[in-house]
Amino acid sequence: MNFVSMRVVRSIAAFAVIGLPVIAAKAQTATARIVSAANTFLSTLDAKQRQSVLFAYDDTQQRARWSNFPTGIVQRAGISLKDMTPAERTAAMALVSSALSKRGYEKVQQIMEGDEVNKNQEAANPGGGRGGPPGGGQGRGPGGPPPGAGNGPPPGGGRGPGGPGGGLLFGKDLYYISILGTPSLKDPWMLQFGGHHLALNITIAGDRGILTPTLTGAQPALYVENGKTIRPLGGESDKALALLNALDDGQRKQAIIGSRVADLVLGPGMDGKKIQPEGLKASAMNEKQRAMLLDVISEWAGIVHESAAAARMAQLKADIDETWFCWSGPTTAEPGQNITAYYRIQGPHLVIEYSPQGLGGDPALHVHTMYRDPTNDYGEALAKK
Repeated sequence: MNFVSMRVVRSIAAFAVIGLPVIAAKAQTATARIVSAANTFLSTLDAKQRQSVLFAYDDTQQRARWSNFPTGIVQRAGISLKDMTPAERTAAMALVSSALSKRGYEKVQQIMEGDEVNKNQEAANPGGGRGGPPGGGQGRGPGGPPPGAGNGPPPGGGRGPGGPGGGLLFGKDLYYISILGTPSLKDPWMLQFGGHHLALNITIAGDRGILTPTLTGAQPALYVENGKTIRPLGGESDKALALLNALDDGQRKQAIIGSRVADLVLGPGMDGKKIQPEGLKASAMNEKQRAMLLDVISEWAGIVHESAAAARMAQLKADIDETWFCWSGPTTAEPGQNITAYYRIQGPHLVIEYSPQGLGGDPALHVHTMYRDPTNDYGEALAKK
């Protein structure tokens, strides 16, 4: 056998030894990447910090400790970015990024950067008498803090004893990370990350990534950074309005409900609450309209990492004929501006809410949204198997 032939034989033999594990590793790439990022983050922490960030997987109290409110009003558990070293912060955000799609992570960064805008505005006008975060809309009840979390912001603007150390209530440092359970390739565990206008609850179970319940909001929902206009929830606004405009007169009459919805119905503190679908059923839409509805849904379902998002979208596409779309409020918006109407998308495994906040400011600039799976919030369906 000549030298070339021997080299080919050795290559084939090497592939036989290492090829299958390589293929298997590729099949687990997303989960393995997230678990590796979680372990890397935990390795940067000391024992006291790890104790603060780690919770039991079945800790129901910690699961529900999320809100649209600033962290000085509704305290989160875990560790804030403010209390980390630069290396720890880098590892924490690498973990968050690993669990999300590229667009999802970009959305998270834009929401956090918007809170930095709030911080800078508050620093320029301390004690400005806003009575809370600029833009208002942070009332009690659905969309406010969980029961027992407090009645509202401290008086006199964004400063006061409610803020960490009596300081500002805003800023991208005031976002917290926690882990429920032990990062694992097979067993379920959860990553939580959130603060003002953001609450990611990501359950990792093998190759599945479950993002519900998750709250994404924005205030300001439109701002300029480095000369570029940023709208963290621009797709959620524009795609829904495009769908509404694609309906014929009869469909619009069904989709637009008479009651005025002023805030999230299934927001913080509303785990397990059921609501009846209303509006226009997708089975009464044509194929193009149903595709547009799925595109709206993808703005939430597509936040999680791509392989989990694909599985989730396949599930929601299978449900599409049993999915409802309803609209409450103004039916127009200026190009490049956010809508000021509430809308809801509801199906067998889905509830999405988009809710502008109109108290004390421009509702187009202050938006709450909610993403739930009534059958599998916090990955609860996994526990039943």
